[in-house]
Amino acid sequence: MERPSLEFNLASTHEEGKLYVVDSLNNLNKLNVCPAESQRSLDEEENTGGTGESMAGSNTRNQCLFFVAFILTLIISLALVSFVIFIIFQTRNEVDQISSRLLSEKKNIEELKKLNNIILKHLNQSRIKE
Repeated sequence: MERPSLEFNLASTHEEGKLYVVDSLNNLNKLNVCPAESQRSLDEEENTGGTGESMAGSNTRNQCLFFVAFILTLIISLALVSFVIFIIFQTRNEVDQISSRLLSEKKNIEELKKLNNIILKHLNQSRIKE
């Protein structure tokens, strides 16, 4: 019966060692990552046994601000994309109108050339007759 209790004591010692190592790593991480002022506030919170309500409120506020900024960014992006699509359609319509005008003017110019040729032929024939 002594053997199972001995294994139990070794296991609990091993678990305490793991907790000590994790706690040490957390403290080292706080020293390396956090600036001095925020480290003091973290130490004060640990010493006073703070519940973290102020951190939770700040975290919720930050999430809310992030969400509002994200929604505003999406709305502005949607407005800009809609404006660009509108401009593309307007430009396409104007280009179509200009090309149709050019085609009609081209036809008019060709008709004028034909009339000019007919008039020149008529004038040439009338000179020959005179």
